[in-house]
Amino acid sequence: MSLHALAMFCFFYLLLSLAPGPNVVAILARALAHGKKGMAGFILGFAAGDLVWFSLAATGMAALAQTTHSLMTILKYAGAAYLLYMAFRLWTAPTRPISSGDEAKPQRPAHLFIAGLTLTLGNPKVMMFFLALLPTVLDLRRITLIDSIQVGVAICVILSTVFWCYAMAAMRMRGFFNSPKAVRWLNRGTGTAMAGAAVAVATQ
Repeated sequence: MSLHALAMFCFFYLLLSLAPGPNVVAILARALAHGKKGMAGFILGFAAGDLVWFSLAATGMAALAQTTHSLMTILKYAGAAYLLYMAFRLWTAPTRPISSGDEAKPQRPAHLFIAGLTLTLGNPKVMMFFLALLPTVLDLRRITLIDSIQVGVAICVILSTVFWCYAMAAMRMRGFFNSPKAVRWLNRGTGTAMAGAAVAVATQ
């Protein structure tokens, strides 16, 4: 794989990572509601999901993935269901000031990893990129193990950097929510955004 091809992949993948979508909404809502707790595992789940899709494309299993309609449907609705679950938790969360501490029972990193993985595997935007657009950027028929490692590293670095930037930006806003009323509006606003993302995932 040429340096130009790798650079083109990085450019298009950066655009994919920056583009607003269910994954970005989930990152922002999680960071606003709970800060950095569990964020590393959450982002790692998203990166793992993208690596799965890349592996399917690179190993010639893209056609198989496209024909496994039932599995793709299950993954899509599982991701939507988790977004709705997060929206419900935000709407019903206690309205104590953020400065008094995060959620009393934080989710385990492993659970958040699985959540990020599921959301990515069921995200139509990610599916289309790896199964439809990626073959036009990289010649997957000639990709080598070294090429795959380079692309995998690029995925992890780009996605982690972009999502951490989104998360840090959201965390900086948390200091404005130091009254019960403000926290209630924050929880319900992010919960509504989360529910909207769930609908977008389920209907695409």
